[in-house]
Amino acid sequence: MKNICVVGVGYVGLVTGTCFADLGNNVVGIDVNEDKINDLNRGVMPIYEPGLGEMVERNVKAGRLRFTTSYPEALQDAEYVFICVGTPEGVDGEADLRYVRAAAEAVAQHVDHPVVIVNKSTVPVGTGDWVADIVRSKQTKPIHFSVVSCPEFLREGVAIADFMNPDRTVLGSVDQKGAEAVAQLFLPLRRPIVMTDLRTAEMIKYASNAFLATRISFINEISIICERLGADVMEVAQGMGFDKRIGHHFLQAGVGYGGSCFPKDVKALAYMAQTHGMHPQLLNAVMEINDFMRKHVIFKLQDMIGEVKDKKIGILGLAFKENTDDIRESPAITIAQVLLERGAHVRAFDPVAMDNSARVLPQVKMCQNSYEVADGVDALVVVTPWNEFKQLDMAKIRQSMKTPLLIDGRNIYEPSLMHELGFNYSGVGRGYNGTGNR
Repeated sequence: MKNICVVGVGYVGLVTGTCFADLGNNVVGIDVNEDKINDLNRGVMPIYEPGLGEMVERNVKAGRLRFTTSYPEALQDAEYVFICVGTPEGVDGEADLRYVRAAAEAVAQHVDHPVVIVNKSTVPVGTGDWVADIVRSKQTKPIHFSVVSCPEFLREGVAIADFMNPDRTVLGSVDQKGAEAVAQLFLPLRRPIVMTDLRTAEMIKYASNAFLATRISFINEISIICERLGADVMEVAQGMGFDKRIGHHFLQAGVGYGGSCFPKDVKALAYMAQTHGMHPQLLNAVMEINDFMRKHVIFKLQDMIGEVKDKKIGILGLAFKENTDDIRESPAITIAQVLLERGAHVRAFDPVAMDNSARVLPQVKMCQNSYEVADGVDALVVVTPWNEFKQLDMAKIRQSMKTPLLIDGRNIYEPSLMHELGFNYSGVGRGYNGTGNR
């Protein structure tokens, strides 16, 4: 059993700390947000992640996991300190490191014994060296410490599985012993461990996310071409994916990527390149295509029903992806906001993201279910591919709509079946079988 302190109990910190506790370690989570800590101590989860609530409860009862707002308490016996605070997007796309700085300063001021400090937050290349400088400058007395970069690769909705069965664990440090010590924590997972230097580890995170975002934007651009030429992007992607050099992952055409990672990380990497005198042409194109895919939905609506002013538009799905309540950079939020700006009456439903969405979309009517959304609308737009949307009684949906216009932003329905049911159906890149052309 190792003693671990996790600074920041947001998405990454809570999943990381809880999973380490489940592996038999003693974990203390600290956060400056008193309400969040009080909720966790009462068993109330600050985020929706399948299986996480049960795991937190189990490890709290076992005495392996606890939460506090006190740095002295959290650091008292800590051998490892994982910094898992947020790094929000800055004004020009750069990563905002104010919370990382605050965490590093607090650790330096309160720890009184040697520790390994692990950067789990997504941070710009060079941040590990910067954190080390902060800790040295803020220590009340010289205490040995190591800084290790261990970027996270958790996907919302399957974060526990990703932690327990990672494709790889990346560790970077100038202190080999420090990196090896962190590696010991991950050995029980029996998965590959990549050992490298600090800056390379930090770059691996950005390069990985930028590449995945590039695949998404690539297939989305192909989908637009497919619409014009009459090809079906789903069959195109399937045919491409059988090539072992390409594979099938992240080749699902849709309304673009969102969430807390891809948008922020691609922008941050482009910003780093620009500040060092480079022109990141591919990264800029990736972002431009992603922005366009949201506009593409509006174009489809206008092509099929004319101006959206005073029209009733229903949206199915508000989270940026299924199995999460995260609406950060969600395509659905952007689409809803544009529709509202153009005078449409918008109603929506999401299985778990309603509360978060209502705070940013007060003008949108939040419905109890999908059928209520569809009742009397001029058009229905599917934005998040929740499984329950795939199982809807679409004949009932069709009958309740004022105008049977269905825009399938995630290609979860079969065009021929939707046409048989009487829908004026438009998917993304489904060629002559299922799209409106512009």
